[in-house]
Amino acid sequence: MTPSRSLDRDQSLASQEAARRLAADGPNALPARERQGVIRFTLQVLREPMFLLLIAAAAIYLVLGDVREALVLAASIVVVIAITVVQERRTERALEALRDLSSPRALVIRDGIEQRIAGVEVVRGDWLVLREGDRVAADAKLLEANDLTVDESLLTGESVPVGKHAHPGEGLEVQVFSGTLVVRGTGVGEVVATGQRSELGRIGGLLHATPASRTSLERETGRVVRVVAAGAVVLCAAVALLYTTLRGDGLAGVLAGLTLAMALVPEEFPVVLTVFLALGAWRISKHGVLTRRMPAIEMLGAATVLCCDKTGTLTENRMRVVEAWRAGAWRTQAQWEQADATLLSAAALACEPSPFDPMERAIHAAAPGAAEGAGAIERRYPLAEGFLAVCHGWRTESGRARAAIKGAPETVLGLCDLETSERAAALAAAEQAAARGLRLLGVASADWSAAPWPGSPRGFAFRFLGFVALADPVRPAVPAAIGLCRHAGIRVVMITGDHPATAGAIAKQAGLEASRIVTGPEIADLDDAALATVMREVQVFARVRPEQKLRLVQALRGNGDVVAMTGDGVNDAPALKAADIGIAMGGRGTDVAREAAALVLLEDDFTAIVGTVRLGRRIYDNIGYAMRFLVAVHVPLAGMSLLPLLAGWPLFVFPVHVVFLEFVIDPTCSIVFEAERGDAGIMDRPPRRPDQRLFGLRTVALGLALGASVFAAIAAVYGVALAGGVPEGESRALAFAALVAGDIALVFANRSDHLGFVERFTRRNPALWWMVGLTGAALLLSIHVPPVAEVFRFAPPSPGALAAALAAGFASVLWLHAAGAILRRRSPPAGRGRPSTSA
Repeated sequence: MTPSRSLDRDQSLASQEAARRLAADGPNALPARERQGVIRFTLQVLREPMFLLLIAAAAIYLVLGDVREALVLAASIVVVIAITVVQERRTERALEALRDLSSPRALVIRDGIEQRIAGVEVVRGDWLVLREGDRVAADAKLLEANDLTVDESLLTGESVPVGKHAHPGEGLEVQVFSGTLVVRGTGVGEVVATGQRSELGRIGGLLHATPASRTSLERETGRVVRVVAAGAVVLCAAVALLYTTLRGDGLAGVLAGLTLAMALVPEEFPVVLTVFLALGAWRISKHGVLTRRMPAIEMLGAATVLCCDKTGTLTENRMRVVEAWRAGAWRTQAQWEQADATLLSAAALACEPSPFDPMERAIHAAAPGAAEGAGAIERRYPLAEGFLAVCHGWRTESGRARAAIKGAPETVLGLCDLETSERAAALAAAEQAAARGLRLLGVASADWSAAPWPGSPRGFAFRFLGFVALADPVRPAVPAAIGLCRHAGIRVVMITGDHPATAGAIAKQAGLEASRIVTGPEIADLDDAALATVMREVQVFARVRPEQKLRLVQALRGNGDVVAMTGDGVNDAPALKAADIGIAMGGRGTDVAREAAALVLLEDDFTAIVGTVRLGRRIYDNIGYAMRFLVAVHVPLAGMSLLPLLAGWPLFVFPVHVVFLEFVIDPTCSIVFEAERGDAGIMDRPPRRPDQRLFGLRTVALGLALGASVFAAIAAVYGVALAGGVPEGESRALAFAALVAGDIALVFANRSDHLGFVERFTRRNPALWWMVGLTGAALLLSIHVPPVAEVFRFAPPSPGALAAALAAGFASVLWLHAAGAILRRRSPPAGRGRPSTSA
């Protein structure tokens, strides 16, 4: 929509003045949620179970008079808190980057030209250009309104949209309010209030305080942590009581119980999820896809159907007019005559004067200057159910009125008085063009002499002018991407408003099965059961109205499919919300579609969707591998906290050892596993089941088995060393070295279920080797530097014994490959029928 001639663009705000007002008034935004300070966050961290246990252990050391141990634990608490704060800030920065990307944008007129800017940069005096589907960026008085209707339910609670009218000459400030939604028509408004000074700013303080909903993964992990923590408390009390009974030292018994509790509490689980989902969303944004809702990330790997539009998603969205049909003949641009120019001008008059739609832009490019001398649009007749055309009523300054219409050939032809033979020839030409994959629009015009405009376009006596054919080539990468989806068990369904023949031609070029095409009118005639059957068999739907997309999504979900759905218009929002994964078009999509979607494509490209599915599978796989590692790594630690007490051996694990291992476990989960790239065959597998649990039986069983294997090796090293007369300090050092080696081996064992033995060590992940190197150096330091070794209760063993202990720990999980190969031979491929071993 362009301001009419009554609005002088030169009176719009200058960029220099806009910058001054932005500096003076501040950004056009509601108060952001207060960022949590370091002190406040530190206090929150200290309330975590692990830190409470560390503090309790340090206090007991003080009571026992062991000041050095207490200071070491206190220093460890400080270091762990520092690492936790760094992780939190890393996650927060990733989320802030996503929030910046998702900031609403506004179309304004500055310096006399239209420009799209970030919503936060809108200032008083800006001219806002309002279109259907836009979220109003600031409070504004209307300078122009053309059939403008606004949904103000966000502010008033009233569900009925409100019509708006401009009265600029009367000094009235008829306002549209920040945050409301344009549901019909166009307009231009002058901004009068922004940010906190807007109506939304005055009453909307609660909007930004709404807490984010927890994902199903977070809820499941929370349940697991609560159950294990409860068990840890019970065991802690039992160990303290048992130690006191057997060895007669109550404080040492409490310390042993606290150590066991520290070994058992899986405080890393929620940290892993927070980091993986936040950084996963950040990684996805680097591929041109913005995550608005975190649950979408975990659902990506389960998607079985991908519903997409044709224009701009499968095609390049570089639409241009290539041919015109008139008087029974097709003509290319080089062959156009004056009558063809009349046809194109009428098509342009049926478009918005300053269009957003790529098809209307292409028509304007083919008919420059069509609106000169045509006057102004006085009446708009939009698309409606059963009426697939757009009509505009124009009136010149001299009072001459005319109507121009463009739309589906059958709709436009039905409004024109044609001979049967003429109509048949036109329909045959339309079928011919559609079969070549061209987008076809019928065009007609009519003069109008009466004062009031008719209630519908059927009141005009239209004269058929011909067809305009537009071409939009399929993106070169789309056929391969659709083939990859098919290989990955994801069915691609194309839903378009185009002619069936056009849809079929494009579908074949893209690699979709188009032997049967179902149209919107056919969908309307089907009941839900019949539609569900159709959705299992058909991949191409044509002449579909936006509101019918909701039925299609519901039918797919009723069949048990996990649906990813693309959309861009106001009427697409219900379908986007109903889909398991709603994907809005960021380039051509409306604000309301973006708000309803879980993902937003920054570039409207189908290959970006497929890439996002790949990333989603990778993220979920890596979360599964990290969780299995965590299950495994806690087994030997807990076991060696309990076994020496039962066997009558010297205690093996003390709080300082748990802290050392936390320095290995936490970075491994949040950095090493998160950075693992996806398996080469990640898109060769069918989608995982949507109800597949992260802590499924296979995951927990394999984790426990791996951990038990490491525990057996450590117990053997410690027991053999003690039985062989090796001093307690050396025995503890040997067993602890075996434990650290076993934990490192668990990292390699859990990198993937689809890597061979050599690949586990050669697949690139720099973070992994940094972790191995730093852990090895820290281990040698704790054993061979006397002051540090004294804190750990170590004595340096012989090099040969240390090497044997390290080998025993590392070799304890080598059986994984043989067991994994047996499992893969006996189990069917992972998919909708069974969960895969990777989660």
